[in-house]
Amino acid sequence: MNQADVTKLMSRLKIKYAPVRRRLKNIEGPEGRLKKIRKTLTALVKHERIELNFNRADETRGYVERLISDAIRYGDCHRATMELADYWLLEKQLIHKLFKVLVPRFENCPVSYTRMYRAPNLPPDKGYERAVLELRGNPYPPLLPDTTANRNLIHNVLLDEAHKEFRAQKYAEIAKKLEEADENMTKSPSDVAAESSQESETESSEEAEGQVPDEKMAQLSREKGEQPPDILGMFGLLRSYMY
Repeated sequence: MNQADVTKLMSRLKIKYAPVRRRLKNIEGPEGRLKKIRKTLTALVKHERIELNFNRADETRGYVERLISDAIRYGDCHRATMELADYWLLEKQLIHKLFKVLVPRFENCPVSYTRMYRAPNLPPDKGYERAVLELRGNPYPPLLPDTTANRNLIHNVLLDEAHKEFRAQKYAEIAKKLEEADENMTKSPSDVAAESSQESETESSEEAEGQVPDEKMAQLSREKGEQPPDILGMFGLLRSYMY
C-alpha cells in the first residue's frame, strides 16, 4: 500500500516550533486568547512590523506562517482558505493584501515568511520579555546592520590575502616538519647513534681548542650564576669617558 507524503497533504511550517505550554492568561479564557491572537495577526499583516511581548509574538508567528502558507498553496479560489483568512483577519480589506501582495512576495521564498528579534525591556516592564515580529520584505529600515558587503572593502581584502599567505606559510612549515619526521623514522638506529657520536666529538673538539660559541658561553655563565658581559653598556661607558 502506497503511503502519501504528509508534506503534500498539508502546509509545512518553515520555522522551529516547540510545543511548549505558554503562560498567556486571559480573563475570557481560551476564546479571549484567540481574540488576542487575531488582533495581533491582523496588526502584523497591516503594519508588517510590531513590537509586543515575546510569548505573544512567538505564538502568533506560527499562525501567520500557516495562513500565508495556505494562501500560497491553495490561492483565493479555495473556499476553506478564504474562510480561514476571513476568520483570522479582523479587517476584511487585508484579505486582498494577503492574496495580492503577500502571496506574490513569498511565493518563491525558501525561508520563513517572518522574522522575530528580542527587544530591550523598558524600565516599567522589567518582568516581561519584549520582541519585534515582522514580515520579510517590509518597507522599514532593517533592525540589524547589513554586513554582507563589508568583505569587499580594501582593508578586509588585504587582511584576507595576508591571512591566506600566513596559512600557506604555516602549512609549508608543518609539511617540512612531517617530512623530517618521516626521514627520522626511516633512519636506522645505527645511523642515529653515529650522528649523535659525531655531534659529541665536534663539541669536545671545540672545547679543547677553546673555541666555544657565544651561546654556549652564555649558557655556561648562567649555569655558574654569572652574568654575561653587557657589551652595549661597556661601549656606552667608554663613549662617555671619551667625550
